[in-house]
Amino acid sequence: MSTWFPEQPKAWYHRMCLRILGFGQIPKHVAVIMDGNRRFAVKNSMERAEGHLKGFDKLTEVLEWCLDIGITEVTVYAFSIENFKRSKAEVDCLMELARKKFKRLMEEKDKIQEYGVCVRVLGNVSLLPNDIQEIIAEVVTYSKDNTRAILNVCFAYTSRDEMCTAMKEIAEGVSLGLIKDSDVSEALLEKSLYTGSSPNPDLLVRTSGEVRLSDFLLWQTAYSCLAFVKVLWPEFSRWHLYGCILHYQRNYKQLQKAKEQNEADQIRLQRENDYEIVAQQMDQSETESIHTVAKQYANDRENRVNNFVQYLHNKRDKFFHDIAAKSKKSMT
Repeated sequence: MSTWFPEQPKAWYHRMCLRILGFGQIPKHVAVIMDGNRRFAVKNSMERAEGHLKGFDKLTEVLEWCLDIGITEVTVYAFSIENFKRSKAEVDCLMELARKKFKRLMEEKDKIQEYGVCVRVLGNVSLLPNDIQEIIAEVVTYSKDNTRAILNVCFAYTSRDEMCTAMKEIAEGVSLGLIKDSDVSEALLEKSLYTGSSPNPDLLVRTSGEVRLSDFLLWQTAYSCLAFVKVLWPEFSRWHLYGCILHYQRNYKQLQKAKEQNEADQIRLQRENDYEIVAQQMDQSETESIHTVAKQYANDRENRVNNFVQYLHNKRDKFFHDIAAKSKKSMT
């Protein structure tokens, strides 16, 4: 059975390319839309299931290439909620592939620890069959404390569903008194997404020649470099990845300028909002300056937001922990 850790030998010319790329900025977080498995199967006169299997094998190779380059976080679009609309035979095939590959990952526990990989599964996991939920929970809970590299697998995911879930979580936080209506902002919504504990992707790669995001990380990629590659996913090579990195390096300065301007705008808008709220709440008889009160309000707001975000992380950790614990209990 194919492994998650192929450990491929590197030719001298690949080592030379890595050194050359190292003179430029290397993206720390890369997102990938792995498109083209079905077309690859048709092109090579094979069953769709074989095309998806070839796609998985390519993923394991690309993950190793990313580590070689210095990319420490990868987010992949493995299964969209929209994919449930495909034929039952294909959905069953994809579920079986996921079942086998997550089981295989747990069979390689030693490698998970050796590489220090934290595996996160992002999406509406409750939509998946119970046994796959259990396998996923086992992988997530086992690897959650690893920090050398992060693999985010978006499974039963769409960006719109993610944003709706985040808004529901925020509404719950307000109703529970964890945060105030006035605390709601773009920054809070971003921290409430499934990816809230990760930096936004520096680079997004989509294969197959399609030039669209297909409801993948719509919020997170607003200031990412986008690379659309005209090659089917199973045919994606080291050279294609090197080309994507060079594309990112050529556009790095413009991307950073836009990102920094957005961050400065967000800070300014939040400060203005804090002052406006304080001005409305202050009694005319108060002797403290509005600057002092606004600073205290901002500190209190940040504490509320941080506590709420921690509450969300704990809630999501508990979701996987409870599934894993239930699975272990049923096996005893």
